[in-house]
Amino acid sequence: MIDPETYKQFKITGKILTDHRYNTSHSGNISMRSGGKILIKRRGAMLGYLEPEDIIETDLYTTDSGIMLSSTETDVHRQIYLNTDAMAIIHAHNPFCVILSLIEDEITCLDAEGIYMYRKIPIIEVENPAGPTDAAREVPKVLKDYPIVVVRAHGVFAKGNTLYDALQNVTGAEQSAMIRYYTMSSGKPLKRDYSKEKYFSEW
Repeated sequence: MIDPETYKQFKITGKILTDHRYNTSHSGNISMRSGGKILIKRRGAMLGYLEPEDIIETDLYTTDSGIMLSSTETDVHRQIYLNTDAMAIIHAHNPFCVILSLIEDEITCLDAEGIYMYRKIPIIEVENPAGPTDAAREVPKVLKDYPIVVVRAHGVFAKGNTLYDALQNVTGAEQSAMIRYYTMSSGKPLKRDYSKEKYFSEW
């Protein structure tokens, strides 16, 4: 049985993701690493209305019976845990991150908070954006060095020490993507382009 504090993190995180329209009612998935286990959203569960029984435990290293109930993207989460320092993972369908992924090869932050947190948000191309196989192979490679990555036309994978840390990366990246989208849509030149300054390029 999942402990109350862990369930609270899942419930709050799931509700924020749906309330802010980062996910539809049933899309996306969230997980935490717990020793040699993964705690992950149940397949088909509504992210914004998670109950304790919607959190499935499955083995980190081998395929067990939990895989029958866990998210269809469990293997993506597993590979991220096995190949990065992630302790929690969120997969969401951030609208502005997805929009920019259709027209850009990386999201360069224009706002001060985005520059401080990310500077740039990488975008990757996979053969089948909606399928877990390609993402399981390619996403961990990027999350070794970045807190969040966008899969073109699909959505984001973010890591953290807790679900709340990962949530900060999901929401922060989306805010920066939204600011970039509206700023570039204005057609007006930037008064100051931080991405052209020395300290930015050295990061």
